[in-house]
Amino acid sequence: MAVERLKTPRVKKGKYTFGTFIMQIIVFIASLFFIAPLFIILNYSFKTRRELFLSNPLALPENPNWDNYSHAFDRLDLTSTFTNTFFYTALSVTILALVCGAAAWAIVRSKGRFYKIAYYYFIVGILIPAQALFLPIFIIGFRLGLVNTRFGVIFMYVATNISFGIFLMTSFMTTVPIEIEEAARIDGCSVYRTYFSIVLPLLKPAIAALVIMQSFQIWNDYLMASLFASNHRLRTMTLALQGLFSQQTTDYTTAFAAIVMSVLPIIVLFVALQKYFVKGMAVGAVKG
Repeated sequence: MAVERLKTPRVKKGKYTFGTFIMQIIVFIASLFFIAPLFIILNYSFKTRRELFLSNPLALPENPNWDNYSHAFDRLDLTSTFTNTFFYTALSVTILALVCGAAAWAIVRSKGRFYKIAYYYFIVGILIPAQALFLPIFIIGFRLGLVNTRFGVIFMYVATNISFGIFLMTSFMTTVPIEIEEAARIDGCSVYRTYFSIVLPLLKPAIAALVIMQSFQIWNDYLMASLFASNHRLRTMTLALQGLFSQQTTDYTTAFAAIVMSVLPIIVLFVALQKYFVKGMAVGAVKG
């Protein structure tokens, strides 16, 4: 008996049209508007003061001036401000990931009216501008004794970002098949083990998206930090950066170097979690 060979179907490649070429040109030009300011900041961080005012913004420095970074390290008090910023961001994001994941699991898997009302309540929280909440938030925090305390800063970051976190995690949670959880219950898993061993690992893409977006917001936040961390020992890097700019005199080369140093951790975080971030945002956008 002759053995028939299975033929793999050929995948037709899309034609490269003139419209595709125009779209690529538009995307390239748009990307330049985003890359140019970043290049100028990085470029100026290596220039001297003379080159800052006399040379072209796009001209490369004659000799890289690394002293700007050492001055920025001292002016920012980087040992203290970086530790504070990292502590606030890491702890706030960790709490948000755990709380929002558990809340989304309860909202999606439960059929009660209470959970639907709770979900709509958090959705309303997204629609309210954050700037409109700063005064009542500060009044509440002041009366509770949370101003100029590390716990108060973290608590307020969690409280103001939990609405978006639950919305994002709920959108992704609807894509997780319930059959896996039912099989775990049949095998004798408790509610806590089902969540931490089965559900939570499946939420990695959504957690990565939440971690990147909230880390970027909290790391670069100025208003909330200025309200609840005005004490010098609790300052964040953003508050220290603001101190480099004044009406009398401003050392822009040092300030640019400080800006580069402040954004590097977020860039590293995004590169590390980029794969999960894209997947989480894509699934959430389609299914949400």
